[in-house]
Amino acid sequence: MRAIIFSWEYPPRIIGNLAEYVSALAAHLVKNSVETHVVTYHDSLTGATQEANGVKTVRVANPVQTHISLLTWALTLNQEVERAAVNIHYQAGKYVDLIDVYDWHFIPAAVTLKHALGIPFVYSVDSLEDHRSPGTNLPFNMAIRGIEWLGFYEAKKVTAKSEWMQNEIIRLYKVPKEKIKIITPNTNNWVKNVLEAYKTAATGGSACK
Repeated sequence: MRAIIFSWEYPPRIIGNLAEYVSALAAHLVKNSVETHVVTYHDSLTGATQEANGVKTVRVANPVQTHISLLTWALTLNQEVERAAVNIHYQAGKYVDLIDVYDWHFIPAAVTLKHALGIPFVYSVDSLEDHRSPGTNLPFNMAIRGIEWLGFYEAKKVTAKSEWMQNEIIRLYKVPKEKIKIITPNTNNWVKNVLEAYKTAATGGSACK
């Protein structure tokens, strides 16, 4: 299996817990014979590298230097994320099984690649806009919710880290329960469950609960 992970943070750029989580997951995937590519952001440390653990990383910078919000930053960065993923796709002989997208930031790129190249994607939820900005209905927040909704609609599979988050996704976005797989980090079945979600997304098989 060949997988690409999109994450807006990844070591050495650490903003919260997501960077370390994705780093650990990528390393475990390699140990389980998954050719794993991580496409992420860094403002100066750009280009493709292969880490000692076998993870292949591509870091891209935003072509637009000044932004009025996180939303414009993410949307302008998506074109570079798409470009990096397309390069991986063609260098691999047009054979990428799936993309795993962490949070909303790179959902537009994943949707574009799904329709342009036929690569399915998993939407792995770390947080939701309604929790980050509860009760706020400014255009900024509504736009991010719209991107989240697009991700849930277009994704072949959705993963949540807890039953509570699964229930919130269902409550807020009406996602069918059978489309969501609960994957609790750092448990005995953690990586096994991720691989099951990947195989479901890549093969179009029945949803794993």
